[in-house]
Amino acid sequence: MWQALAALLVATVPFVASQIDRTGWTVTVDSFQTGTNNEAAKAIDGNTGTIWHTQWMPTNVALPHTITLDMKRSYNVNGLTYLPRQDGNSNGNIGQHLIQISLDGTTWTTTASGSYLDDSSLKRTPFTPVPARYVRIIAQTEAGGRGPWTSAAEINVLAAASYTKPPTNLGIWGATIDFPIVPAAAALLTNGKVLLWSSHKPLDFAGGSGSGKTETAIYDPATGTVSRRTVTETQHNMFCPGLSLDASGRPFVTGGDDAAKLSIYDGTNWISGPNMRIQRGYQSSTTLSDGRIFVIGGSWSGGQGNKNGEVWSPASNSWSLLPGCPVAPMLTADKRGVYRSDNHAWLFGWKSGSVFQAGPSKAMNWYTTVGTGGQKTAGLRGTDPDAMNGNAIMYDAVNGKILTVGGAPNYEDNQATGNARIVTIGTPGQTASVAAIGNLAKARAFHNSVVMPDGKVLVLGGESYPIPFSDNTAILTPELFNPATSSFTSVNPESIPRTYHSWALLLPDATIISGGGGLCGACATNHPNAQIYNPAYLFKADGTKASRPVINSVSATNVAVGATITVSMNTAVTRFSLVRYGSATHSVNTDQRRIPLTPTASGLSYTVTVPSDPGVALPGPWMLFALDSAGVPSVAKTIIIRA
Repeated sequence: MWQALAALLVATVPFVASQIDRTGWTVTVDSFQTGTNNEAAKAIDGNTGTIWHTQWMPTNVALPHTITLDMKRSYNVNGLTYLPRQDGNSNGNIGQHLIQISLDGTTWTTTASGSYLDDSSLKRTPFTPVPARYVRIIAQTEAGGRGPWTSAAEINVLAAASYTKPPTNLGIWGATIDFPIVPAAAALLTNGKVLLWSSHKPLDFAGGSGSGKTETAIYDPATGTVSRRTVTETQHNMFCPGLSLDASGRPFVTGGDDAAKLSIYDGTNWISGPNMRIQRGYQSSTTLSDGRIFVIGGSWSGGQGNKNGEVWSPASNSWSLLPGCPVAPMLTADKRGVYRSDNHAWLFGWKSGSVFQAGPSKAMNWYTTVGTGGQKTAGLRGTDPDAMNGNAIMYDAVNGKILTVGGAPNYEDNQATGNARIVTIGTPGQTASVAAIGNLAKARAFHNSVVMPDGKVLVLGGESYPIPFSDNTAILTPELFNPATSSFTSVNPESIPRTYHSWALLLPDATIISGGGGLCGACATNHPNAQIYNPAYLFKADGTKASRPVINSVSATNVAVGATITVSMNTAVTRFSLVRYGSATHSVNTDQRRIPLTPTASGLSYTVTVPSDPGVALPGPWMLFALDSAGVPSVAKTIIIRA
């Protein structure tokens, strides 16, 4: 039954929404300005020239403000649109907010939160379908900080044709998180917050070359707040960059629209680093075993071809060319030539300062970074063709196990594959072992994959026929890889397409955030939002939440390779894992990898040992998870492994 339901979900398309007729609805608010034609009903009168506005005279009424819609009967609600005032005045634009639904007007469930962009454009918030009669918006801030007001020209509610309660044994998608930008890149910070950015504009990438600025946001999962910031201090448009987390966990952002630049975020400030020796966009980078950062490829910007390797040293804060690391062996045979063929390399920092390149070219390679560098073939990825915009995930670093999934022979306008391979690496320079496994149920490219604490890998989003800025062949149903069986199972579908410019990351609470897509201005495929997936391991068989083990304390949070860590638990557990913090853009996440740990127990005190090779346990921030006998993970403790 479970497998049959999973198979059925593969074809499910959840976000088909229609606007509900508002005839007969009533609306109530906490405040409106009397005597000025700004009463609550103006928000649902079908006239974009009228507005509801909270009281501003004789005195202001403080935030938060609430507007509640009574639709008079239940619908399968799956979205809301909010049109700010259209009269050229921005006072009252909603910023931070909650969207809640109810069947009885008493018990409320949050279906969306976050922050809207401060402009007059239509805001669209899709979410997982749920039956509701009442919908309300709680405006927590005014988007521009101009005053304690809220206003709205029009509010509409969207509905799906049907509703089926999602089974918890396939995981549950949480509330939508609205952002004031379309995030095309994301990085998990060591404080647990998520750093996001778009381009020089919040919703559009076009015309950004040389703009010297980037629109960013930070999402705090603990509070649900979203804050926006325009970064100009590094004079760097960080759209389409290379991205890694350095040995201290700082997002390290290279090239892109401003193709020579390096910007580093220290958790508070953006810092300019030295320019790369070669200008790049769509390159990949990876942190090395000694804390240096290697970068290669990137002909999308800064000229085409000869984007050979170079390396950044934290000791000297400088770049060095690596002429012995040519890009040519890793080129795909893309029909658009080198402009596309050196993009988005699947890189893994490995032992002795080496780098393993698993794709997207069908040819795999080893790069060494000592002196002027070196290159050696690692063999073909079996019979797998070039797999541009596919994924590669190191789910077991101790044993050198890498899962590769999906991708397409060309960057765009061709059929993706559903191919899956397990690539095993060991001694640098040796030919990699490749094993074909059962394919994905749905071929896909532009997708993202996330390794979980238990070693499984969730594959999310993508398109079966990849075309940038299109959702026409979007795959909404994720697939879960189980390394024990080398097979995939479909899980509950997302509500929002996640295709080109989407990303996904593991969070310290063992959930997965999936967001972004688009960044094309007034296009229909902009997705300034995210959702959080709660995997099945967080639920009991009866659908209730599982009791989670708790890490009471750890003996050290900043350790060297080979270190022993003592972990105090509140209950018995059977295994541990370390998962490196992730960063992602354009389906590439070279930071994430998982280390399984076998503990030694003494009561509720456990001892685990970090691998002694820094090529396995790369320097930087890691999440330490404990798992009980049912596979339920704890919330992670952050461990910094020193270079």
